[in-house]
Amino acid sequence: MTDKKFGLVGGSATRRGFLATTGAVGTLAFAGCSETDANGDEDDEVVVTGSSTVFPISDEMAQRFMDETDINVTTDSTGSGGGFENHFCPGDSDINGASRPIKDEEESSCLDNDVTPVEFEIAGDALTMAVSPDNDWVDCMSFDEMAQIWEEDGAETWADVNDDWPDEEFELFGPDTTSGTFDWFTENVVGEAGNHRDDYEPTEDDNLIIQGLQDNPYAIGYFGYAYYQENQDSVKALEVKESEDDECGEPSLEAAQAGEYPMARPLFIYASEESIQREPVYDFLEFYLENSSESFIADDIGYVPSSDDAREENLSTLEDLA
Repeated sequence: MTDKKFGLVGGSATRRGFLATTGAVGTLAFAGCSETDANGDEDDEVVVTGSSTVFPISDEMAQRFMDETDINVTTDSTGSGGGFENHFCPGDSDINGASRPIKDEEESSCLDNDVTPVEFEIAGDALTMAVSPDNDWVDCMSFDEMAQIWEEDGAETWADVNDDWPDEEFELFGPDTTSGTFDWFTENVVGEAGNHRDDYEPTEDDNLIIQGLQDNPYAIGYFGYAYYQENQDSVKALEVKESEDDECGEPSLEAAQAGEYPMARPLFIYASEESIQREPVYDFLEFYLENSSESFIADDIGYVPSSDDAREENLSTLEDLA
């Protein structure tokens, strides 16, 4: 299910010699939003909203970009759908991260507001299902078992899914309905869009899911791989198989890149064609895309970088819109 654009090896130099640095300036963080240099003029500001999964990439790109320029970039984790509906399509943000493709109704909403979305596939993810480290009865789940847990009116206890598992109620943690991760999981694992159960703890802060799993031995939740990589000593990731006859696959960047992990998925940013005409937005996008194949995407953030070919294709698209 992984995309051919993903690639772990990228060139170290950008096309225009605009190199990313390894240091990052200090940040002022608030309500899921990261901002540096609040004194920037509005014309010199770039606003990025969207997916909590894509957020770590965009935030890292923003910090590295601001090390090199006087342009201020703000990044806010709003969820893919929340970003489209409340910020990007109304014209209040320049770029929106998304962990699934834009929906037809979202694109129509954008166009109604004279916002033309342009898609760039910038990374890959291994969506991760995780449990408490105290959970010693399950190491692998099939899509069907996960669907039994997460579907509307689904199982109430672990034993409802497997007689060998404890007769204890689930404590469920997952992304909010505005999240692209929620949409992807509902469509690809639960199986019927809109059929995800609603009696769980929803959040756009994936760190709260991690905390919930730590605090309850009967908890289960799902999120992007980067958050697991940051917290792998605190939670236990489950292996996954699409059907009972398949081999279990461990979530990893290598497995996602090779197409061997069933919950591998592409990640996107969408830029407004109108915003691209503004030099600060164009410059930041150029920097973002040029660095999307760099090794720090995997090493420091925990996602599969773009291939060099995908990077060049994205940059060509950007140049054509200038």
